[in-house]
Amino acid sequence: MDPRIVGLDAQLLFDTCITLVAMFVLFMGLSYLLFNPARNLLQKRKELIQNQLDEAAGVKQEALTMKEEYDTKIAKVEDESAALLTEARKKAKTRENEIVAEANEEAHRIINRAEKEVALEKDKVRDEMKQEMVQVAALMAGKFVAESMDEEAQAKLIDDTLKEMGDETWQN
Repeated sequence: MDPRIVGLDAQLLFDTCITLVAMFVLFMGLSYLLFNPARNLLQKRKELIQNQLDEAAGVKQEALTMKEEYDTKIAKVEDESAALLTEARKKAKTRENEIVAEANEEAHRIINRAEKEVALEKDKVRDEMKQEMVQVAALMAGKFVAESMDEEAQAKLIDDTLKEMGDETWQN
């Protein structure tokens, strides 16, 4: 027996080389069988995630574009509605002015008609009063002529005549 623990001889070197070659072959075989499919699987997963990220970015960009278009359209609609409201207010104000003008014209016509009717009524009342005064004067003249009387009798005659005509004649 050899007193050495590890003997550095040719057999040990040969066994070590064969073990190293076997390990290398085994590593290459396992690499081909296990590591490459795992790498391919990770690469596919990485590509899938990247595609999803790219698609999400595209969708996000499209959503932002649509949002901008939507905001633009809303702004246009708000501007149009403001313009329509302004135009409607102008038309309403114009119509209001027309209605007020028509009402004023109608009021003036009614007032003019009422004034004409009042004037006609005044003329009618004046004519009637003139006729009554003529009748009263004729009655008084007839009574004066019929009776030649003194001043007391004339005053009494005037009072009697006025009583016959009544208060209503003078109040109209």
